[in-house]
Amino acid sequence: MKTRTKARSIALQVLYEVDLCGHQPGVVLAEHFSRLTMDDGLKDFISQIVSGVVEYQQTLDEFIADFAPDWPLDQVAVIDRNLLRIALWEIAVYEQTPVKVAINEAVELAKVYGSDGTARFINGVLGGFIDNLDEIKVSMEILRDQEDE
Repeated sequence: MKTRTKARSIALQVLYEVDLCGHQPGVVLAEHFSRLTMDDGLKDFISQIVSGVVEYQQTLDEFIADFAPDWPLDQVAVIDRNLLRIALWEIAVYEQTPVKVAINEAVELAKVYGSDGTARFINGVLGGFIDNLDEIKVSMEILRDQEDE
């Protein structure tokens, strides 16, 4: 598994535990970091994903609801929900990962961690998201401006 893919995988595991069990993200991150040997750059990327997804979770969830209207968010599998959150965060907030890479990584992780239809579901939702990317980026800019006030 490539280094950044491994980072996303670890972030997914952390977010899964946070979402499912309600544990504090910092505590879960610290537990993972204590068990794993990795360089500081990788730890930083994992931390950025986790803290970014947690910070923007409500907004990311609204986007998921908009682009997967047939699936109420509470009915979307925890893995699927967090894969989407990570990809959406990377695309709309982080903006340093190329869009195609973020989608491909989410689909590949879906094949590893999800059920049979997860990869197709993730790809479909992210496809709808990308079709509306300009509008979403404007929404994110407005949100960030409001936070800065």
